[in-house]
Amino acid sequence: MDKKKDDNKGIKLQVFLAKAGIGSRRKCEEYISDGRVSVNGEIVIHQGARITDEKVSFDGRLVYTAKKMIYIALNKPVRYLCTSSDPEGRPLAIDLVKGAWSGRVYNVGRLDFMSSGLIFFTNDGEFTKKVTHPSSGILKTYLVETREDIPREMLDQWKKGVSIEGVKYKIEEYNLKMPKRVSLTLREGKNREIRNLFNSKRFKIKKLHRTRIGNISLGSLKNGEYRFLTETEVARLLKTGDVRG
Repeated sequence: MDKKKDDNKGIKLQVFLAKAGIGSRRKCEEYISDGRVSVNGEIVIHQGARITDEKVSFDGRLVYTAKKMIYIALNKPVRYLCTSSDPEGRPLAIDLVKGAWSGRVYNVGRLDFMSSGLIFFTNDGEFTKKVTHPSSGILKTYLVETREDIPREMLDQWKKGVSIEGVKYKIEEYNLKMPKRVSLTLREGKNREIRNLFNSKRFKIKKLHRTRIGNISLGSLKNGEYRFLTETEVARLLKTGDVRG
C-alpha cells in the first residue's frame, strides 16, 4: 500500500473495518497486525494506514461499510462462548442472534462460559468502544449466588477497593438480597473481576448473572432470547455512562 495514504486524508483502516462490522477498533488493529487485512490486494500490517476509495478485504473477502447500525440485547445462557468460533465446537452466543440480522455482528465485551445474562451484539465499532472502554464509566450490575453466606464486612471492603495479585478491584455498590445472594455494580469491569474477588476469599460462585448495562436491563428477556435496542436506549447509553432506569 502506498505510504502516501498514511497522512491525514481518508479514514483510518481500523475505523473503516469497525464501521463495516468486523469488530471493535482494538480488535481490528489486531486483525491488521496479524496480516488478515489487505488494501487493493496488498496486505497491510502497520497501524495508522488510511484509505479513501480503495478496496479493502478481510480474510480474503471484500469489506463494505455497514449501511445500517444494529444493536441487539441477548440474555446469554450459561455454557455459551462469547467468540466468533471455537475449535472445540462448544455453543456460541452469536448463534443465538443469527436470525436477527443477515449481516455481520459481534459481541460487545464478554461474559465467560459459565456466566449468563445481558450482552450486546452490534456492527457499530464506536458503540463497542463506548460500552467497553473503562473511561466511559458505564455501570454494569450482576447478580451473584454463592455456596457460603456473604459477610457485609467483605462487601464494604470491596467498595473501598482491594488489591489482588497486584491488580486493583473496586465495586461501586451492592445490595445483599439474601445471605448467599448479592447484587453487585461495577464501573470499570476488569476481566473476571467478580470471580477474582470471590476466589480471593475462597468463595464458590453458584451463579453469575449480568442484569444491567448502563440504562439497559434484561427486563422480560428469557434465557436465550434477544431483542433490538431502541434508538432512544442507544442514544442514552452513548450520552453518559452513569445512567440508569
